Amino acid sequence: MRIAQVAPLFESVPPKLYGGTERVVSYLTEELVRLGHDVTLFASGDSVTGANLVPVCAEALRLSPTSVDHLAHHVVMLEEVFSRSDDFDVAHFHIDYLHFPLCRHRGIQNVTTLHGRLDIPDLQPLYEKFADIPVISISDAQREPLPNVNWQGTVHHGLPRSQFEFYPQAGQYLAFLGRISPEKGVDQAIEIASLAGVPLKIAAKVDRTDREYFETKIQPLLNNPLVEFIGEIGYPDKNEFLGKALALLFPINWPEPFGLVMIESMACGTPVIAYPRGSVPEIIEQGRNGFLVNDAQSAARTIQKVSQISREECRQSFDERFTSTRMAKDYLALYERLTQGVPEIRWSDPWTMQSPRNSI
Repeated sequence: MRIAQVAPLFESVPPKLYGGTERVVSYLTEELVRLGHDVTLFASGDSVTGANLVPVCAEALRLSPTSVDHLAHHVVMLEEVFSRSDDFDVAHFHIDYLHFPLCRHRGIQNVTTLHGRLDIPDLQPLYEKFADIPVISISDAQREPLPNVNWQGTVHHGLPRSQFEFYPQAGQYLAFLGRISPEKGVDQAIEIASLAGVPLKIAAKVDRTDREYFETKIQPLLNNPLVEFIGEIGYPDKNEFLGKALALLFPINWPEPFGLVMIESMACGTPVIAYPRGSVPEIIEQGRNGFLVNDAQSAARTIQKVSQISREECRQSFDERFTSTRMAKDYLALYERLTQGVPEIRWSDPWTMQSPRNSI
């Protein structure tokens, strides 16, 4: 198939440091190329890909010292995509809803993966207005605030099998990896580590919007002798960071749409201790690749049970459910169904493509 992948421009594809959406777009793009498809990637000029790259701006916008109006570059990208619409069998967008009016009026076979949270009141009138635009969820839980939009399926994220090295031996510290913000629960991670008496390493970025929260709420907690703040890291550093951990803490305080770090941890063989919000119960298999807990006290007690999880079995759960090959094949099935005008089908088996998650 001739496929366009349209990425956000905030990070390169793949990102140099943090950047979940752009990383997923990279994994998907490269796997589609490997499977023999003609793929065009619309992304920042510092992206690296085996696809045909259309560089919309010179470098990723988040780290650019000169970029002020990020929206301007995305509007330019949309013109690039729609001016080439005859070149593609399907255009796959990853930029929220910016392109919706053009999709409706400029005839192009399209589908959009929604990567963010959807429980924001401002989104309700928008998705009601564009209820005909075909969209894909990254977890069933993500759909709950907007049940009546044009869902085409759910596709869980995937990683290349070789992206993360398996670590057979558990380490001596707990890991927190991601972003410093109230919803990510780093304060809960610190409390869990303190209650358990186990060292915690925090590898996380601090966005400008979260700087005040970090300085007023989190920085004072870093004086704890059990806590080490590393800062933002990227691949391959986070492979060792996750692989040498005893467990990953994921004590989120929001309806997480997916949580890529959970499957990155599983790929290393490291179990996940997580709060059961958003997508988490779809990802974690209790006692196999991690534990679901409701609060810091139960999480601290659960750390004593982490050794009961086989790290080989944890990696096996990743291999079975969360590879980029599985993800790409799920998307290809959706592309083919869309081009043939076949509606979404809902199944019941919870761990295969014939499921509510992967409604193909």
